[in-house]
Amino acid sequence: MSMQMSDHGRSLLTQWEGYRNQAYDDGVGVLTIGVGHALTPTEKSSGALDINGTPVPYAGGISDDQVQALLAYDLRKYEGALNDAIATDLTQNQFDALVSFCFNIGVNGFQSSSALSDVNNNNLNAVPDDLRKWEKAGGVYNQGLANRRENEIKLWLGQI
Repeated sequence: MSMQMSDHGRSLLTQWEGYRNQAYDDGVGVLTIGVGHALTPTEKSSGALDINGTPVPYAGGISDDQVQALLAYDLRKYEGALNDAIATDLTQNQFDALVSFCFNIGVNGFQSSSALSDVNNNNLNAVPDDLRKWEKAGGVYNQGLANRRENEIKLWLGQI
């Protein structure tokens, strides 16, 4: 069965990623807009986002509806990666936590993570510690990432 991120998960992800109608530098030099959408080289050069195959100029900002459409479009990639990679039944909270994690570290990071290995080996109790291994940015401990991992762990455990 193919899972999707719940509305609850999307709300938490939006809190953790932040929500911006205007493009901004994410703090490490990545031009970002909406809910954590890193602009692609094509989007940067064209001045338009690709939302479901439609070019949407972003220089003057994008509407709330466009932010939500862009998030839904972006989430499909991460939900698909999880649905393809995970061979174990998960609760909705567990799936949502892993979508948030994958959204943050990327599909390649997720596919090579001990979290995925432990999930597929049904070692679900190890996943919180697996997530804590991803608290660095550029090789340096990052409190913001540590906070995010703890929130993802709370979601994984059904505590939020």
